Amino acid sequence: MIRTEISLFLKNVHGELAKLSSLLSDEGINIDALTIQDASNYVQELIKARGKSINRWASLANYKSINMDSREFALIRLLTDNSEKTIDLLSKSEYIFATMPVIAVELGNRPGSLAEITEKFGKANININYVYGSVSSSDAKCLFVFSPDDIDQASKIFDA
Repeated sequence: MIRTEISLFLKNVHGELAKLSSLLSDEGINIDALTIQDASNYVQELIKARGKSINRWASLANYKSINMDSREFALIRLLTDNSEKTIDLLSKSEYIFATMPVIAVELGNRPGSLAEITEKFGKANININYVYGSVSSSDAKCLFVFSPDDIDQASKIFDA
């Protein structure tokens, strides 16, 4: 259930995702899950969070500049079949990245599967910061990745 998610910023230009995926492929690393978003959305959420607190780490002008600059990058979150090898490869290739534990769950591809899992989070009073997933066919299982605010408590949901 607990997996290592790798987050990195890529330049928002043609060919960058191909370069990353080829790097992994050449080393026999499979991507199990992937989500990509414009980094400006990520930065805007940081700005909103910082705006609610008294402790701001930059002036309003700096926030606007950071937001404009962030459009040049994409935030990639991914799970691979070999996190350690991926981390080593990204380090050697001078990518800037971070890792964090997430909950990865295979769900049946049927109405209500996601509802059943998210209800478990809700009943345990665990907030889900973000989630991503996909389905390859109607017969296949779905892989959903959850980033809960309390990974230890969330992992206990699935131990029961």
